[in-house]
Amino acid sequence: MIDMLLVGAGMGILYTVLLGVFAAFAGLGSNLAGGMCCMLILLFPVSTLLVGLFNSVYLVAQRGASIGQGVMNLKVVDINGNLLTTGTAFIRLIARVALGFLPMVGPLLDLLWPLWDDKRQTLHDKAVGSYVLKLR
Repeated sequence: MIDMLLVGAGMGILYTVLLGVFAAFAGLGSNLAGGMCCMLILLFPVSTLLVGLFNSVYLVAQRGASIGQGVMNLKVVDINGNLLTTGTAFIRLIARVALGFLPMVGPLLDLLWPLWDDKRQTLHDKAVGSYVLKLR
C-alpha cells in the first residue's frame, strides 16, 4: 500500500505539472496542444511501467525491498535466503501484473493467498519461489 501511495502521489504531481503545461499551450492556440493531449494519455501507462520496473525489479534485486517494503522492514529473498536476480524480480512483477488482468479476483486472491498457504506466499511469490521476510 505504501508503494501504491508513493507512486500515486508522484503520478499526481507529474500529471498536475503536465496538465498545467498542456493548458498553457492550449491557451496560446498552439498546434502542440493536441499532441500534448495524446502524450498525456500515453504517459500514465509508460510512467507506471517505469516506476514499477524501478521499484519492484531494480530495488528488489539490488537491496531486497521496494520502497514500501523497506519502510515496513521487509525483505524479498529466494529459497536460499539470497536476493532475487533482476530476471527473477522481473518475472515476479509480471506474475503480479498478470493477476491484475482478472479484475478484482486476481489481485484479491493474490493478496489473501498467504492466509491459507503453509509457506505464507502470495501467488506472485509462488511463481518464482520467493519469500517475504520480516526483519527485526
